[in-house]
Amino acid sequence: MKNFVLFAAFVIGFGPVYAQKNKEYKLLSPDNKFQVTIRVGDALTWAVVHEGTPVILPSSLSLTLSTGEVLGKNVKVVSSDTKGHYETIISTAYKKSEINSSYNEMILTCKGDYGVIFRAYNDGVAYRFFTKRKGELIIQHEEAEFIFSKDHKAFIPHTSDLRGGERYSCSFEEFYTEAPLSKFSRDTLGYLPLLVELDDNKKAVLLEADGQNYPGMFVQANPGTSFGLKATFAPYPMEEALGGHARLDYMVTKRGDHIARVNGKENFPWRVIVVSEQDKDLLNNDMVQKLSEPNKIANTSWIKPGKVAWDWWNDWNISHVDFKAGINTPTYKYYIDFAAANNIEYVVLDEGWSDNWDLHKLNPAIDLDELLQYAQQKNVGLILWSTWYALSKDIDGFCAKYAAKGIKGFKVDFLDRNDQKMVASCYEMAAVAAKHRLMLNFHGMFPPQGLQRTWPNVVNFEGVRGMEYSKWSADERVPKHEVSLPFIRMMAGPMDYTPGAMRNMAKGNARPSNSMPVSQGTRCHQLAMYIVYEAPLQMLADNPTAYKKERECTEFIAKVPTTFDQTIALDGKFGEYLIMARQQSGVWYAGGMTNWNARDITVDLSFLDAGMHEAVIFKDGINADRDATDYKAEIKKVNAGEKLQLHLAPGGGFAIRLSKLL
Repeated sequence: MKNFVLFAAFVIGFGPVYAQKNKEYKLLSPDNKFQVTIRVGDALTWAVVHEGTPVILPSSLSLTLSTGEVLGKNVKVVSSDTKGHYETIISTAYKKSEINSSYNEMILTCKGDYGVIFRAYNDGVAYRFFTKRKGELIIQHEEAEFIFSKDHKAFIPHTSDLRGGERYSCSFEEFYTEAPLSKFSRDTLGYLPLLVELDDNKKAVLLEADGQNYPGMFVQANPGTSFGLKATFAPYPMEEALGGHARLDYMVTKRGDHIARVNGKENFPWRVIVVSEQDKDLLNNDMVQKLSEPNKIANTSWIKPGKVAWDWWNDWNISHVDFKAGINTPTYKYYIDFAAANNIEYVVLDEGWSDNWDLHKLNPAIDLDELLQYAQQKNVGLILWSTWYALSKDIDGFCAKYAAKGIKGFKVDFLDRNDQKMVASCYEMAAVAAKHRLMLNFHGMFPPQGLQRTWPNVVNFEGVRGMEYSKWSADERVPKHEVSLPFIRMMAGPMDYTPGAMRNMAKGNARPSNSMPVSQGTRCHQLAMYIVYEAPLQMLADNPTAYKKERECTEFIAKVPTTFDQTIALDGKFGEYLIMARQQSGVWYAGGMTNWNARDITVDLSFLDAGMHEAVIFKDGINADRDATDYKAEIKKVNAGEKLQLHLAPGGGFAIRLSKLL
């Protein structure tokens, strides 16, 4: 990593000078578009303006300790330091090989051995508290306000599916509730990321980053303002017990009167606002990566992202075989054969390979050693599913045991909380798994906050209302949801949406089915997800039998990488459509998706190197509005800078592979 100081301090002076009451500081972004105004005195507030557009009005920030002391009240600044930084982040298992990060930073150190760091980037702003004290601090409450100037429309995922009825325990798998800020119920909790529409066609996305030993942020209506949100946090868990869905969750039965216990020398999570001038700017944003602690794994060569043949979504429902399909050795050998034949790197053994509460107890229908030997012969890796509760009972022991057998990683499920204990546990699991060279895929958890930069062996996260819901729901909001996610949820990091359905339905035709689940929208809508959705460990959700019947689509999916050297957002409008291009090893992939509205779009190929390229194009068929499986595949030669005209059916999409011709 390169880290360069570009220019000297500006705007304010240096030195140990106590602040006058209600003193004001200003911080500008490198391009001067963002202005952050910080006021200190009786209270500590910040306000943000982007090129004349108010983002947030003066909003309070503070930490309340168990002693009653409030860090952020009666503030006296001891020193201030403002400087510019530039760094190039070498990315691992991500959507680009390098991330360029340029920002201006202001550090206000305050009387009482604490302070606040403010940063202004060209695409967003952030702040974090820090403390430099001895011993332990008990954080009773954090105040983080986001007060907007108008009754802007907001898109906020609200907590529901509460586990055991506990207010702060949920699966983090919701649609976005679309409503003016004033309509956000004061009894409702939302979670991050969320999006607010500003004036001048700008969008603001609220995020958090690098919360390693601290609860994740919920938001609720701010009763002191007309159009404001404020943070709230899950109190620390004092007592827990198995419960929730099929007793797979480790539920909180009693919470304390504080939210966190931290070391006296602590860096607290970043509170982040990203602002876009064009909607497409949100599709290729790296703010969470830029704010998170750098990679802690010295040698990452063993971390090998890839695609996964997955069993649970398709209910192990293979056919045309001479054995009874299910959670058994012959079925998994069939999955392994399919993966090997299509250069798919992994097979996951989901729920059922072991006892849900004891990973030492294997399903007698599974011969794991035989499967491992068979998979190794076929050059296919195996990943094991586990509840968080089962793995956490002896994380080091289980990682050592199964790594020695040749397992490549764990899919960890049913976390369903973001209190301090659970967040810290994710980092601990990542560190222990890395010691044993195991990858992790966290399911049933909060959206990522930068863990994937610090521990890149964590190769995917759920924290999304994904395609699994099609097994029990036919809610027609799905295609709009699918073209909204890249503008909001994917801002936080990788997203295990689990695409790949081969049974595709036009609007009004979907139905719930556990064993024969379907997707809403067209076949090409599904293919596009392999390009559009960021997922270093990417699932093929349907069953091998279905893919064998659809060779052309399967071969295309198998050739799409899961990590890339470059990513470009070509076009997009939030909630309506998007077009993205990604490149790895000189080969480009372009994909696009639309909501239920059919549309004609233009794919500008100016991103290609000069010369002729072969384009393998999958596009919606002429009858895809009635039969969503209808598509047309063609191969043609195209030039750099050429513009392709494509028609997207309702819920449609396209997927293209572009290779340079010699």
